[in-house]
Amino acid sequence: MPDDAAPWVPDHRSLPRLREAADECRGCELWADATQVVFSAGTRTARLMLVGEQPGDVEDREGEPFVGPAGRILDDALEQAGIVRREVYLTNAVKHFRHEVRGKRRIHQKPAVGHISACRPWLAAEVATVRPEVVVCLGATAGRAVLGRPVRVQQDRGRVLEPGEKAVPGVGAVVLTSHPSSVLRLRDRDERHTAVDALVADLRIAGNLDH
Repeated sequence: MPDDAAPWVPDHRSLPRLREAADECRGCELWADATQVVFSAGTRTARLMLVGEQPGDVEDREGEPFVGPAGRILDDALEQAGIVRREVYLTNAVKHFRHEVRGKRRIHQKPAVGHISACRPWLAAEVATVRPEVVVCLGATAGRAVLGRPVRVQQDRGRVLEPGEKAVPGVGAVVLTSHPSSVLRLRDRDERHTAVDALVADLRIAGNLDH
């Protein structure tokens, strides 16, 4: 098994070419149990790039990022922050759905560090192609993938982070926030509202940079 996805990343890059090439990626073992690769959505002229953790069950079946329950949370948060979804670039640190099967259900499993590293060449190619002004990391997995180091969401969120030398090449301003799926895990209504408000505030910071 190769160490990462680099052998599958094409030299001549466009978003359609990257998406097509990602279908054949065997840079780690996750492709074997996934329905399909879930690459990205959005335009190469996007000013904002939003990076999540990995596809969920719905995304794995439909082939598009952020179209499940967490995607609906993100849609609402983007709208409240005054950001138009079709004008941002949406992707994930890991392009295949890591899960375990329990009966008829497929239960999300967090990607390992090895999966994040294996998929990083795709993320680097996306940054090089889109050249976003701001990268928003949705959760700690995305933060680690983009910055090349562990991050703590509650400690580092809501401010502009310097990418540092270990970050994906070409990354400029970085804003770390929570993954919208974390809102879904909250049962208390007030806690949910507070979590959404914090997500919206972080997205506003990203959306207002250099404006």
